[in-house]
Amino acid sequence: MQQPKDATEATRLFNEAFAKSLPHDTRQDFEDAGRGFIGTIENARVEASGGRVVWDMAPYAFEADELPAPATVNPSLWRQAQLNTRHGLFEVTPGIYQVRGFDISNVTFIEGKSGYIVVDPLTSAEPAAAALALMRKHRGDKPVTAVIYTHSHVDHYGGVRGVLSDDDIRRGLRIIAPEGFLQAAISENILAGNAMGRRATYMFGSLLPRGPRGHVDSGLGKATSQGAVSLVPPTESITQTGTRHTIDGVDIVYQLTPDTEAPAEMNFYFPQFKALCMAENCTCHLHNLYTPRGAQVRDAKGWSRYIGEAVSLFASDADVEFASHHWPRWGSARIVEFLTKQRDLYKFIHDQTLRFANHGLTPVEIGETLRLPPQLAAEWHTRSYYGTLNHNAKAVYQRYLGWFDGNPARLYPHPPVEAGQRYVALAGGADALLATARQAFEKGDYRWVAELVNHLVFADPDNVAARELQADALEQLGYQSESGPWRAIFLTGAQELRASPQSGRRRGPAGAQLRALPADELLDALSVRLNGAKAGGRDFAFGLQFEGTTERWRVSVENAVLHHELDARGSTAPLVHLGRDMLIDLAVGETSLDEAAVGGRVRIDGDRQPFADFLAMLDRFEFFFAIIEPGEEVS
Repeated sequence: MQQPKDATEATRLFNEAFAKSLPHDTRQDFEDAGRGFIGTIENARVEASGGRVVWDMAPYAFEADELPAPATVNPSLWRQAQLNTRHGLFEVTPGIYQVRGFDISNVTFIEGKSGYIVVDPLTSAEPAAAALALMRKHRGDKPVTAVIYTHSHVDHYGGVRGVLSDDDIRRGLRIIAPEGFLQAAISENILAGNAMGRRATYMFGSLLPRGPRGHVDSGLGKATSQGAVSLVPPTESITQTGTRHTIDGVDIVYQLTPDTEAPAEMNFYFPQFKALCMAENCTCHLHNLYTPRGAQVRDAKGWSRYIGEAVSLFASDADVEFASHHWPRWGSARIVEFLTKQRDLYKFIHDQTLRFANHGLTPVEIGETLRLPPQLAAEWHTRSYYGTLNHNAKAVYQRYLGWFDGNPARLYPHPPVEAGQRYVALAGGADALLATARQAFEKGDYRWVAELVNHLVFADPDNVAARELQADALEQLGYQSESGPWRAIFLTGAQELRASPQSGRRRGPAGAQLRALPADELLDALSVRLNGAKAGGRDFAFGLQFEGTTERWRVSVENAVLHHELDARGSTAPLVHLGRDMLIDLAVGETSLDEAAVGGRVRIDGDRQPFADFLAMLDRFEFFFAIIEPGEEVS
């Protein structure tokens, strides 16, 4: 039961028909993706200290250009996967270089008078360091003179420790980001970090084997690296469009684009290179208005408007356009056409979703109805390799009208286990439900099988026949998916139904990132761990003073809510002295208060009980919580 299965005849026929519906392929994308290649390292293989492999393209050798799509992979996704296999150092234009294929994102190096400006240093440190070493090998052993984060997603800042040293950080080397970067990064990657991280294992297929029956591509790039993630806060923020910098002799003009692909994001233009960086606002596919890993819904209307503004500000003067993912485009006319169609792609989804909503269609109905107009559908870069028309339409609906579609029957439904038990009873029992589902499977109606058998899995998660049939249906849906995340989500669900994921392993949410937070943001992050049931009717307070600072914080629990504020008046509450890292270790269970006190790493003036009670009320999150089957009850 645990092994992936082959494509069914229904899936083979589906993918054959899908191939006939695709745009004509001029191979221009393949030419662009390979243009300017300078060199790489074998298989782009990167190891961490100790020999653990954190990135390796060798497992994707089955996607060679000359090979046709297997029946288990949507032919459109297969084409995107082949494009994303290219790795190494590429010249974008003299003075601007990218390392691609060392992570899901690109890192860009701008040659200045004395060194390199690094744009978006990948997800983790080891691939970022390998990319910088490759740049230095081919373009000279020069220092990093500045870092620019285009936006607040971890694959664009998490590898910063691979390009900066502790000395660089201590001396305040310039790290530039859009206004609101740190707050957005904390919100998306830390406050809900455990849930997003777990859901990301589905979305990016990180637990799937690499192969034609497993992970082939994420659409946005190959996959996410698995090295050391960190967060070094920016030293300066860009607060308005039109801001100009000269860094190491390089002129930069910034365009703020808040609430587009990320809550804090910016494009920028290099006048002397005639090069436009579109961050992640325009990449070679339809992006997500809602990301399946979970995040705030994005503003399609604003996104479109900012692309239009970039066209007006920069495009007619640009000779090359590049982004934080995928490959560049050269020539002003091609750039304008690309950006214009990307602009209209997001505006079309926005406008037509609301048109349908105002006719009374629900988000599910709109997702089934919406189709691109011919002039947009004819482009490869508008295809659903990452976001999809179906779930992006639902995102627009949610942004304006929320999760409720207006039907009273869906306002207060039973939760999955209770609903599952009732559906199984309605079907006449488990055997009857399975018999109906097997008939649907033979007809190739895998969506109905997945919906129907899901009720039985939640009603009786130990029913092996239900788990197997549900897994088989999800697998075929994955094989048919043009979207890399959809494929990964379906196949990961199938994998976990056949063999449960790792369990019993606890890990803190984004620990390395927590340690980089200012005190105020750190205490805010801990507030989402407070167990309201345990706090109950308890009201208490204590003070905190972190090592190396004179600031005192008053931390209180009141009405089952954690509050914190600077203690300007000198509270009489017990005062806890400790390092910020020690507070994190105590909160996530890396050490105990007794151990820390004995070792002198925590000192408390006054009653220690309030602080001990506070620590006892903090939840520790199980990373591998259940998704495809019922999970443990949480109080």
